[in-house]
Amino acid sequence: MSDLQDQVRLGSSDAPQFIRPSKPKTVLQKLYPERRFSRVVRDEGKFLFYSIVADLLESHHVVMDFGAGRGHQIEAVSGHLRTLLDFRGRCKTVIAVDPDDAVLTNPFVDEAHVIDATGRIPLPDNSVDIITSFAVLEHVANPAQVVDEIYRVLRPGGWFCAWTPNKWGYVGIGVRMVPNRLHEKLVPLAEPRDTRQSIDVFQTAYQLNTVNDVGRFFGPERFYNHAFTANGSPSYHFGSIIIARFWQVMMAIAPARCRKTLFVFVQRR
Repeated sequence: MSDLQDQVRLGSSDAPQFIRPSKPKTVLQKLYPERRFSRVVRDEGKFLFYSIVADLLESHHVVMDFGAGRGHQIEAVSGHLRTLLDFRGRCKTVIAVDPDDAVLTNPFVDEAHVIDATGRIPLPDNSVDIITSFAVLEHVANPAQVVDEIYRVLRPGGWFCAWTPNKWGYVGIGVRMVPNRLHEKLVPLAEPRDTRQSIDVFQTAYQLNTVNDVGRFFGPERFYNHAFTANGSPSYHFGSIIIARFWQVMMAIAPARCRKTLFVFVQRR
């Protein structure tokens, strides 16, 4: 179950709008005044992640979206945020890979490939400059194999960039307390803004979701590791401002190990 609190959704009831006194504000609009007229908020984790990726991106790069699916992440946002997520025209080639053949319908890439049952990424060695992965690592059950493949397809000096819930943040803890079979039913209740369909909800594993996990699997003999944890806007608040403010307080006092989100930026040696 991916953590989509940082997404801003086109056409949703939470879309930016000028608020009339008679119209109730959404939870985000109550917490962040800028959300009443802007599509991003000051704690937008997705905006931070893709802004950092944009600083690494160059026009000659080949970019691979690992776990790209059918392109829902881009479909769900608009405005400047959508510009950041859509790499077409900003680099040489955009490639989507995913074990689900829905990736073949992704309209936001130049080419798409299905990862077969062996887990091998169907790309040549040393062929990719940047790999992005948003809300995917929490679903990886075989981290050693995945990291080997990331290392293989990255060129020396290339970057693997991932956003994922931190295992010891409140979202990571909460998700792991709920059986996988119930995630599909829980998501629309806990996160009313979530527009995912059932095909977009996958089982979680949380095997590569701490700074220590990243350091262990992306070892120093092969990668330079720049992973860090950070908080973001409150999610899974069930549409309640009280719950949302409670999560804000909890994030504010949480130590670094328990921050909400894990940002993975590792560079191949």
